[in-house]
Amino acid sequence: MSVLDPIRPGRTSCICALLLALIAAGPASAQTPDTPVRFSLDGRIEGPSALFLLPLHRGFYKQESLNVSIDDAANAFEPISRVASGTYDMALADINAVIRFRDQNPTAPVRAIFMVYNRPPFAIVGRKSRGISDPKSLEGKRLGAPPLTTTVQQWPAFAKLNGIETGKVTLEPVAEPVRIPMLAAGQLDAALGYSFRLYVDLKDRGVPVGDIVQMQMPDYKLKLYGAAIIVNTKFATEQPEAVGKFLRASIRGFRETIRNPTTAVEPVLRREEFAKKDVEIERLRMAIRDNVITPEVRANGFGAIDPLRMEEAIGQIALGYSFKARPKADAVFDASFLPPQAERRAN
Repeated sequence: MSVLDPIRPGRTSCICALLLALIAAGPASAQTPDTPVRFSLDGRIEGPSALFLLPLHRGFYKQESLNVSIDDAANAFEPISRVASGTYDMALADINAVIRFRDQNPTAPVRAIFMVYNRPPFAIVGRKSRGISDPKSLEGKRLGAPPLTTTVQQWPAFAKLNGIETGKVTLEPVAEPVRIPMLAAGQLDAALGYSFRLYVDLKDRGVPVGDIVQMQMPDYKLKLYGAAIIVNTKFATEQPEAVGKFLRASIRGFRETIRNPTTAVEPVLRREEFAKKDVEIERLRMAIRDNVITPEVRANGFGAIDPLRMEEAIGQIALGYSFKARPKADAVFDASFLPPQAERRAN
């Protein structure tokens, strides 16, 4: 039949049936596109990044109908500004820095929704041969303190809690890349930073383990939490299911990473060609042992916080920071996106 031919009555019912069939089949055959999620890490790609790169590499996010992209960050504060601006939907960021940021920007659309480092990796790592042994031994010493690190923000509280006279300590503002070389060369007595970075890197520079003194701040009265997953609140309102799916897939990735760190680090090595496998495995194992799996996590599951501990942590932040309006724990952390506790068990 030509397109110019009139439709004869005998064919009308066939054509109508065909059209109805196409209309009915259309929505069923169409695939809903995966929800894009832009995620920022809290710094460079390294061993602990496997917590998120492994579920990406294994397709755990894809299986939840999410199209996740993961990027590193220039420093610990960049992921917060990325999420606040909406250029990224979610990120890993130090919750203490988030609390300060929200105090300075009360309308910022940023909330913490899932705790990753239940115990923060804030540390001071020094050398026994330089006279470092305990917090009081830092007096009269030179400490490398890169300005754009969250550990440096905790120094005033750490000093007050441990009776350190800060006027007797020299905080040397050094760039993060030269902190370990200077410490290894004896140009510094100690340095501030994340424990799994400082300790592993210093050891990798050839400093004997017996000469390395590691003071993890949580061992010295600091009650703070560490890095958490944060979300842009506009994205969370518009895509609550995507947020929940991201957390569910991440927990699955956490379990796989903890079960086999040696295999889990492979996606990290793919992204960082100059990374050393043994170094990043040690860094990952250290983060899992000291920061991710704690008695609190074993009791309450991944992601949750203890509101009383959070209130105490906010009080400790106030030891070194003047709040415009001191927040309550529920204003800092939104637990409504957490999967049920049975799904978050750290087994």
